[in-house]
Amino acid sequence: MKITREEVQHVARLARLDLADTVLDTMAEQLGGILDYMETLNRVDTDGIAPTAHAVSQATPLRADKRRPHLDHEAALANAPERDKESFIVPKIIS
Repeated sequence: MKITREEVQHVARLARLDLADTVLDTMAEQLGGILDYMETLNRVDTDGIAPTAHAVSQATPLRADKRRPHLDHEAALANAPERDKESFIVPKIIS
């Protein structure tokens, strides 16, 4: 599919991109190639093929939760570089 420089400029303006004039021809050629490829994909016969989001299963095996002894409050606070009674004091990140 033939894409013109003007179409590239129009799409760039819509996307708020400032493209240099030197790249417009290259972009037009590349976008035309991409659209040609999409046309090729559109012609592929996919009848009888179930739609999929991934080629392979994306299931993440999770282990069962198990209760374990936790660190007691005082032991956790003992590791703090700075504390205030029952709380950790951490550096301010957002001003």
